[in-house]
Amino acid sequence: MVNRKGSALALLALAELLGMSVWFSASALAPQLKAAWALSDVQAGWLSSAVQLGFVAGTATAALLNLADILPSRTYFGLSALAAGACNAALLAAGGFEAGLLSRFGVGFFLAGVYPPAMKMIATWYRDGRGFAIGTVVGALTVGKATPFLLHGLERAGLAPVVLAASAAAGVAGVLVLAGYRDGPFAFERRPFAWRLVGSVLRHREVRLATSGYLGHMWELYAMWSWIAAFLAAGAGLAPRAADLAGFAAIAVGGAGCVLGGLAADRVGRERLTIWAMALSGTCAAVIGLTAAAPALVVAVALVWGFAVVADSAQFSALVTELAPPHAVGTALTLQTSLGFLLTMASIQLVPHLVGALGWRWAFVALALGPAAGIAAMRRLQRLRATASPRAPVPRGS
Repeated sequence: MVNRKGSALALLALAELLGMSVWFSASALAPQLKAAWALSDVQAGWLSSAVQLGFVAGTATAALLNLADILPSRTYFGLSALAAGACNAALLAAGGFEAGLLSRFGVGFFLAGVYPPAMKMIATWYRDGRGFAIGTVVGALTVGKATPFLLHGLERAGLAPVVLAASAAAGVAGVLVLAGYRDGPFAFERRPFAWRLVGSVLRHREVRLATSGYLGHMWELYAMWSWIAAFLAAGAGLAPRAADLAGFAAIAVGGAGCVLGGLAADRVGRERLTIWAMALSGTCAAVIGLTAAAPALVVAVALVWGFAVVADSAQFSALVTELAPPHAVGTALTLQTSLGFLLTMASIQLVPHLVGALGWRWAFVALALGPAAGIAAMRRLQRLRATASPRAPVPRGS
């Protein structure tokens, strides 16, 4: 069993790393796209937000139709990854802003079948150590999302190499899962389609609190990921290549944050870990603009921020797999991510407006509001779960 679940974790982690590499293709290529298509800063921001919007549409569709609970996970993931890669490759034929938006929307729509299902899939293999397992999967996809910045920064690669490499990686991810993945011994109950499944999830108080904490976390996360490289270049004055590589590192270091956060959460409790991580990441959001004049310091803060900002991400999902009704876990995860990514559209678009009004020095401060709200929700969940078991402490890893 140990070897089999280890193999399943390795396969899903690799598939997530490869599959999610298409997410930030347009963000990494923003300078070339702005020049080639005569885009404004706001339009460039919408190329990132279009992925979020597509993802929201995809997860909302999946939640309403219960796709993650009625379709075989292997098929759902594999075909979605292949379709996301094809939509990403279509960016090369877009030729302008409107078609580019459609390409990015399609990427996000089909990645809704790659990200949430993977968390349910690995949970079928792990009952103990689930925080570590889901953290490893989320850590892998974090590194995957950062890879376009690495490809772009190494040789200042042009549009086609970055786009085609990411699209090919997504295709490989789909084939890997279709050919090699099987559910584990702790598979969740499957039921026929039912409209009321979403309602039953929304009425579950503990799931609502876990989702509220996730929303606070997401307000900060994707705005940081989308704009950190631009901040390091325009706000901190790093050379373009250095800003790309530092931006890659600031996102990719979150992979280690996810794994270590998962290990810590299995020991000290998921709620406590999320509170610690959001406190640290919110502090970084508030102060990083003040360090822009010192290149070494601003990169150091960016790395700490990148580590902390996603260290808790998997634990919100792990909580849902533990708290939601077993037959609705896939729908609950999909609904949680759908709401979270809907919120990210606002924070991603907010940052360039704040840059225009206040400058980079203060643009990220508003992102700290999300972790503050998330901490409040997780403290309520922590108290609720402790009250539910007054005679015994909350189990470690709960």
